[in-house]
Amino acid sequence: MTIFPRPAVLLRLALLAAALCGAQPALSADSAAPATDAALRARSQAAACTSCHGPAGRAPAGSTIPPLAGRPQAELAAQMQAFKAGTRPATVMHQIAKGYSDDQIAAITAWFAAVR
Repeated sequence: MTIFPRPAVLLRLALLAAALCGAQPALSADSAAPATDAALRARSQAAACTSCHGPAGRAPAGSTIPPLAGRPQAELAAQMQAFKAGTRPATVMHQIAKGYSDDQIAAITAWFAAVR
């Protein structure tokens, strides 16, 4: 049995978790550019959506839950605002959407729109 030093184990677990969750680069104009705090916040908030909508917003084939990745930001934002206002029928999305500010919805939907 190989025994790894504790930091090495934690690093390996973090890398494995990122790979399994389909981690995407943070939203930025240039993928080589360092991520901003706002982009990292948007990515972190968008991560909450992946439990239902799939890793990085790519729903599994045959899922009844729609994918979010690559859809137009304006379309995603309008749907989230409709859920938040209660004008679009939903099972849980109306409750989830109410937990986000308009700025957070804009950031999350921009992040999903940028995922390719």
